[in-house]
Amino acid sequence: MRRKCLVAGCGYVGRRLARRLRPRWEVVALVRSGESADGLRAEGIEALAADLDDPGVPAALALAADVAAIAYLAPPPESGSTDPRIARFLAALGESKPAVLLYMSTTGVYGDATGALVTEATGIAPANDRSRRRVDAEAAAARWCASRGTRCVILRVPGIYGAGRLPIERLRRGEPALRPEDAGPGNRIHVDDLVSACLAALERSVAGVFNVGDGDHSSTTVFLQRTAALAGLPPPPLVSLAEARTRISPGMLGFLVESRRVDNRRMREELGVRLAYPDPDAGIAASLAEMRPG
Repeated sequence: MRRKCLVAGCGYVGRRLARRLRPRWEVVALVRSGESADGLRAEGIEALAADLDDPGVPAALALAADVAAIAYLAPPPESGSTDPRIARFLAALGESKPAVLLYMSTTGVYGDATGALVTEATGIAPANDRSRRRVDAEAAAARWCASRGTRCVILRVPGIYGAGRLPIERLRRGEPALRPEDAGPGNRIHVDDLVSACLAALERSVAGVFNVGDGDHSSTTVFLQRTAALAGLPPPPLVSLAEARTRISPGMLGFLVESRRVDNRRMREELGVRLAYPDPDAGIAASLAEMRPG
């Protein structure tokens, strides 16, 4: 009998995960809209439509989750310091007992480390509500799993890139980037390598927190310059940090000035993830190739 997996939040990452799982797993995808559910069914993936902002989450979730692996990839709401979505989702599972709950979090929970290396043992210090919502969701997932004896895995993920997720439009608009001397180290992962990490977390007998990343700590400025060169676009204009405060949105600037280097050793050694794209140039090139028509 094939193993079951409920992919909650079957969007950019979740759809790729469902496709990778399907040959060996029985997959059910939870999505927000009926249109998204229809699209997944057209690919042969069973889908449920439910809005996690609505208290009436369908009871069918409990049946799909029982004795299954759960990959919870749905983001928190856009405001507040807690995540009521995951709370509603877990409540809807009733007395079901999944084999494992994978929660996809963010490396933003570490806050600003002023460029230092952060490991899974580094204390969390979220600097904004976006990251505080993730801390709340991590804690909710861990508590719920502990109450049921369910294995819990939390992946802390940096910026995700891939086909359709490159900063092409930003480059075309000529948006500025920080000059190299003002740009701190960056962290990112190609979507296909993230899916590999999710698969390993579901299939291996591991638990706890794992940092995910490609191990390349080039700044966002360098990543933009590499993307521009490989896509045949002009490089971004460079500005000082002082200029950036007037030319870059507060949300983006807040992301840029939080500086840390995320250690991925545990992902490589304990999850056994062999990265397809440890070099961003190769990942960018593969993404551009996938985006070309035909």
